[in-house]
Amino acid sequence: MPHLAELESEAVHIVREAVGESERPVLLFSGGKDSAVALHLARKAFAPAPLPFPLLHVDTGHNFPEVLAYRDRTVAAHGLRLHVASVQEAIDRGELAERPDGSRNPLQTHALRRALERHRFDAVFGGARRDEEKARAKERVFSLRDEFGGWDPRRQRPELWQLYNGRHGPGEHVRVFPLSNWTELDVWQYVERERIDLPDIYFAHRREVFHRDGMWLTAGDWGGPRPDERPEKRQVRYRTVGDMACTGAVESGATTVAAVIAEISASRLTERGATRADDRLSEAAMEDRKREGYF
Repeated sequence: MPHLAELESEAVHIVREAVGESERPVLLFSGGKDSAVALHLARKAFAPAPLPFPLLHVDTGHNFPEVLAYRDRTVAAHGLRLHVASVQEAIDRGELAERPDGSRNPLQTHALRRALERHRFDAVFGGARRDEEKARAKERVFSLRDEFGGWDPRRQRPELWQLYNGRHGPGEHVRVFPLSNWTELDVWQYVERERIDLPDIYFAHRREVFHRDGMWLTAGDWGGPRPDERPEKRQVRYRTVGDMACTGAVESGATTVAAVIAEISASRLTERGATRADDRLSEAAMEDRKREGYF
């Protein structure tokens, strides 16, 4: 598929540009499909040399066990360096408090900002795509963030002819999104073409879930299910992965990459719109979090 080759070339160019303009880059790696593709592209950008920067995972403490196992397996297989910013440790230190709904997804911002300050990372690669959500569609490939990690749409820079500006002042940094112009379907077609390994929960499997607010959620120590919510076994898969408290599964029979591609091609719902409770809090939920320093 020629368009995949074009997207790959653009992403590799973005990664090399960001590394050339920064001193301490890092790649956010959650173990999800987008960060797996971003890591694959970053490794391609510098092959056969080893990856010249580490990975950073913001661990909420409510991650899916399968995803954490995949993260550790990937790091070991490629000899990568991994930093983990723990939300649980921040809670134990009294820096954060648990939310009534059990979700720790909004609490990731604090842990991320502390990790960036501690390691002095000045270019942070993320796997966000413009087709995921309207606030992400507004953000540039090179997104300037202030000393608190906050995003100000008024400070965005033009990016004509693939010319990127990574300049930043003391304490500031840039978030870099090599997959900005990709779609969910592009990601899966690239996974198929490159035979990229992914966590098993992206494919249909029998799982105990319960229904809440129109989504199938996985039971866990985060607070679900409630007494009136009955767990049941369903054939499901995940289109996106994150905090267990706000990431829903979709009923599916897709057990292979080809079947997932066929399923996505027929879908009219975005992955976050269908499976992320944290994006339903308000029309501007994602943008509000980005202004505070979120991914």
